[in-house]
Amino acid sequence: MSVAGPKIKTKLPGPIARAVLKADRELISPSYTRSYPLVAKTGRGVVIEDVDGNEFLDFSAGIAVTSTGHCHPEVVAAIQKQAAELIHMSGTDFYYPQMTQLAERLSKIAPMPGPHKIHYANSGAEAIEAAMKLARYHTRRQWIIAFYGAFHGRTMGALSLTCSKAQQRRRFSPLVPGVVHVPFPNLYRKPEHLTREEFLKQHVTNIEDVFRTEVPPEECAAIVIEAVQGEGGYLPVPPEFMRELRRLCDQHGIMLICDEVQAGMGRTGKWWSVEHTGVAPDMIANAKGIASGMPLGVLITRADIMDWVPGSHASTFGGNPVAIAAALATIDILEREAIKNAEVVGKHMMERMKDWPQRLPIVGDVRGLGLMIGVEMVHDKKAKTPAGEQRDRVVELAFEKGVLFLGCGPNTLRIAPPLIVTREQADIAIDVLEESICDVAAGKFTTPSWGEETGA
Repeated sequence: MSVAGPKIKTKLPGPIARAVLKADRELISPSYTRSYPLVAKTGRGVVIEDVDGNEFLDFSAGIAVTSTGHCHPEVVAAIQKQAAELIHMSGTDFYYPQMTQLAERLSKIAPMPGPHKIHYANSGAEAIEAAMKLARYHTRRQWIIAFYGAFHGRTMGALSLTCSKAQQRRRFSPLVPGVVHVPFPNLYRKPEHLTREEFLKQHVTNIEDVFRTEVPPEECAAIVIEAVQGEGGYLPVPPEFMRELRRLCDQHGIMLICDEVQAGMGRTGKWWSVEHTGVAPDMIANAKGIASGMPLGVLITRADIMDWVPGSHASTFGGNPVAIAAALATIDILEREAIKNAEVVGKHMMERMKDWPQRLPIVGDVRGLGLMIGVEMVHDKKAKTPAGEQRDRVVELAFEKGVLFLGCGPNTLRIAPPLIVTREQADIAIDVLEESICDVAAGKFTTPSWGEETGA
């Protein structure tokens, strides 16, 4: 595979990919969201090769999952070794030494004071489900506050917290009761007549108003927040706001739950995105990047919080020994090199893009932490009118040029490469992205070349 740049050999999608797309339309659930017709075959590091031999730079990391890159040799070796010894016995009913080994490693890097306890699940949604259940169990309260723009998963409990797109909820009601949503403090949308302090105070007041009018604070179990909203548009939470949430939670005995599913495990240049705020949560839910592609979710809490008794909650496959082996190898790589690389390369990318809002016609904002960067696209920079269709065209055109990005929120493009990405690869991706933005803004790309025939 190429060390750096993409290598496109066929018209996209190629002939083998088209056959797969045809079968997919006939056999696979139409509920999946595909932004473009990539049919992946192999991956190494930051490079994905499709079934027709085209090579792409992956700046999506499988939706922020392959934190150490695709098929990192150390992760592959750990998986192979464990798979040859024991694949499954179920930590729900039996014991694995790997479960405590990973728990010890996670406890050392947890963003809240210890001692800690760990619950294992299979995904981010399951980790959030566990957090919801534990918050209600521990506090004996029922209400949970979440935020508009949040994405916490698609299972019924997690979906009840999710509030980013109506389609994700359409025709699934009634959802789990006892959830209230409040506005997220998106500083990019701050009215010009308000100072930062006034804007954030207004958002704290929104929660206090909920306590006065709808949810008695003594009946509120938890406030759930992403320290960087993912699906909401890669929006870092203002540290002052997190400090106010901590104050409210301490005042009323409410659990502060931080969803680190996408932003955790080094993506922002620290182990956890909440560390950028200086606030210690009561629980964190994590998945995605923890095992570099293997299915694993974790809920980490202070030990005194996880006080439920046997039978209260469990998972057949959660904490599977093969997935844990991948996670242990992943933590070694992140600790040794990748988190620092995320900080350094992320700063380099932000420096290169910092003038885009002034220089590029449809870019309204560039924001992020580490290798979790959002490029927001707008029609009118003063009115900040979302340019969602243009964002989609940019993503599609970048794919045709050999770089994989994804959207998030109504009009933001997310940049989330593996944490081992090099400066050279980052520069190539930024060049492709800038060129794609300019082409779309100039009307040179209005529809993808593959058209409706692929179903993409």
